[in-house]
Amino acid sequence: MSGVLLSAKDLSVRFGGVLAVNKVGFDVHRGEVFTLIGPNGAGKTTVFNLISRIYTPTAGELLFEGQPLASVPP
Repeated sequence: MSGVLLSAKDLSVRFGGVLAVNKVGFDVHRGEVFTLIGPNGAGKTTVFNLISRIYTPTAGELLFEGQPLASVPP
């Protein structure tokens, strides 16, 4: 089975005046190994916390199997 399992579209999050993640986008396909890499402070953990619903995006959307992730409980 193929297709997009998880999709992030223009994800952004602000903490007060700090823009922690700015317009991040990616697609994770079924059966794919996907990783985020970058230096300390790049926002990797913040993106993970957006996916796990610990944080709510300021802008953008997350889709799981085409459905908005914000519409289901964490």
